[in-house]
Amino acid sequence: MTPAAARGRAPGMAAILGIDAAWTATEPSGIALLRGDGGVWECVVVAPSYASFVSAAKGTAVDWSRTPTSGRPDVGEILDAARKMLSGASVDLVTIDMPVAMSPITCRRGADDAISRAFGGRGCAVHTPSSKRPGPIADLLRAEFAAHGFSLATTDTPPRSHPALVEVFPHTAVLKLLGASYRVPYKIAKAAKYWPSLPPVQRRTNVLTEWQKILGALGKVIGGVALKLPAAGGPRALKRYEDALDALVCGWVGVEYLAGRAIPYGDGTAAIWTPPC
Repeated sequence: MTPAAARGRAPGMAAILGIDAAWTATEPSGIALLRGDGGVWECVVVAPSYASFVSAAKGTAVDWSRTPTSGRPDVGEILDAARKMLSGASVDLVTIDMPVAMSPITCRRGADDAISRAFGGRGCAVHTPSSKRPGPIADLLRAEFAAHGFSLATTDTPPRSHPALVEVFPHTAVLKLLGASYRVPYKIAKAAKYWPSLPPVQRRTNVLTEWQKILGALGKVIGGVALKLPAAGGPRALKRYEDALDALVCGWVGVEYLAGRAIPYGDGTAAIWTPPC
């Protein structure tokens, strides 16, 4: 039996689960499921929370008007939901925007320093993780995905290896997507910092413009993305769309990883993978 047949799909097909994971249990996490054959990819579902993703597998359409629920993820439940939406096939790759490592995270890692050295000059340094943020959630996710066969990809991992859990950083990925020379200003919580002299409404309009650019670039690679961005809204209402968009970006980095076009920054304990840009 071939590896593809063993995972329940035709040879050449693959499935990627992209997760924009919240660092605390009090915030929701965006999640996207992609499938493709290496050349043509489609979005099976994109959701603003784990709960809405699981509900989608049960036939409940994602309701973007509702406030997404938070909570710790149940990896087994998420993978089961993905399998159902893939008609019995399994996920091949999980890409996640969260610090993860072979051992519990208590401080800044070599991966954080490596990505900051490479991209800090372009405004894409990373935050410093700690034993509290993301702490236990990161350890839980890494351990539970490993228990389901997704070992963490580090600098010791051969390119394109899967099943695997691959840490990614959307900011550097978006640089590549848009061909930008500097960090793209698309975070709603940072709008006042991006444009301090503009009124709040104009700041949010500017962020939405960046979202449209990112979604348009993703649409050239991934078909069927059912994410209709709003024309306006407050930060709280807009954040769910940002999380979903980041989940799609995470999934796109998985496409690049499986194609051998992603590079790991870090060491044998943890690595952040990003397309060269």
